[in-house]
Amino acid sequence: MKTYIVIDVESNGPIPGDYSMTSFGAVVVDEKMDKTFRVNVKPISDKFHEDRLKYVDSRDAIDPKTAMKNFKAWILENVKGKPVVFSDNNGYDWMFVCWYFWHFLDENPLGHNSQNINSLYKGVMKDMEVNIGVLRSKELTHDALDDAVDNAVILQNIIGEAKQT
Repeated sequence: MKTYIVIDVESNGPIPGDYSMTSFGAVVVDEKMDKTFRVNVKPISDKFHEDRLKYVDSRDAIDPKTAMKNFKAWILENVKGKPVVFSDNNGYDWMFVCWYFWHFLDENPLGHNSQNINSLYKGVMKDMEVNIGVLRSKELTHDALDDAVDNAVILQNIIGEAKQT
């Protein structure tokens, strides 16, 4: 048994360590999409990119170790079987989540890999030029949970399309 999880990350720069993951969201992909997680994270450095500040929500921000402990607890409560992590840009989102887990908890309960929703869509459509942006019913909000849920709906639709072909 596998549980699909879609994650989305907001940060104040391009890489973890030098920059901070400022919030992230996750949702279990199922019919209800009601198993969700969202947290604002306190910065780990003073570095930031000016253009990223508009996506930083510091309200209720908690320290990174507590954020990752809380996320681990959510995973243990909501994941049945092996977790399979998806993102619309897993090279970015997964990089931050993985780094934060290893840096703050010395483990990653999600395992060692992730899947890219865009790549899956390219394979299903047999077209290397397509992008899931055409499947969006709205623009990304840069609210981590909102974007994770939007991407989870898109993933469900792609899986449904793949089953029909």
